[in-house]
Amino acid sequence: MKEEPKKKIKDISELPGVGEKTAEKMKSSGYSDLMSVAASSASELAERVEIGEATAAKIIQAAREALDMGFETAEKVMKRREKIGKITTGSKALDELLGGGVETQSILEAHGAFGSAKSQLAFQLAVNVQLQKEDGGLKKNAFFIDTEGTFRPERIIQIAKERGLDEKKILKGIYVARAYNSDHQILLVDKLKDGIKGKNVGLIIVDSLTSHFRSDYAGRGTLAARQQKLNRHLHDLQKISDVHNVAVYVTNQVMSNPAILFGDPTKPIGGHILGHQATFRLYLRKSKGNKRIARLIDSPSLPEGECVFTVTEKGIEDV
Repeated sequence: MKEEPKKKIKDISELPGVGEKTAEKMKSSGYSDLMSVAASSASELAERVEIGEATAAKIIQAAREALDMGFETAEKVMKRREKIGKITTGSKALDELLGGGVETQSILEAHGAFGSAKSQLAFQLAVNVQLQKEDGGLKKNAFFIDTEGTFRPERIIQIAKERGLDEKKILKGIYVARAYNSDHQILLVDKLKDGIKGKNVGLIIVDSLTSHFRSDYAGRGTLAARQQKLNRHLHDLQKISDVHNVAVYVTNQVMSNPAILFGDPTKPIGGHILGHQATFRLYLRKSKGNKRIARLIDSPSLPEGECVFTVTEKGIEDV
């Protein structure tokens, strides 16, 4: 007798160990498809859905088997990368430096001193992601996590007006949340997992990523705990980026290294954890007048390089 082929699992409600109530709980907690379940950890799923960790592990394993999450050819990886979208920065020179714009399925980190245009780039991207694809956008919305109280809808309106866009429509396409400490910041990203599906989101902005971690964990004795928490936070952002095909843009603070007597003493916060987790790293610095210099210091496929752009009433532009 031939064995009947196993039924192909297509929905989370079909996973072994998932009843009707568990499926409802999973969907309300952000686990709306097999990929979101497969990319989770047993402890995370157990906590969010209120089930045993052993049950959670079995559910995750079944989801991974249904998706065939093993080795695959580089050709298949290339096909998946063809789905990647790119958001224009407003500057052709900066777009070229980034290989065509800000990529989905990746984290772009920009660090620099105050006034180096980190937040200005965040505002610009929040507007540009809503543009049509032929205009350099994704025709999608943005989530903006503001940790320093620097989000200004007035600036969004100014950029939109100067570019001939409907400012009311642009404002409606940006979902803003203020984070008051590092735990609140982490919680907001957890909530993103629940709310991202129905809001047509193409971009997540965290401005700034390290501000609260820096103030909540002061002193060398807390460094290990801070880095561990930051590591988990970045992995959550990357997971959301991969599963939902969205771009992540984070700004980062810097400090000055007094041991460096010659050259630039500026050093980004976050250490190796952030250095390894960010897909692209930009160093922004002031130049004369409204000019800014962007240096790409890390990328998996692009060479190091520099470009010059300017900040005007229209936002980020070429010089």
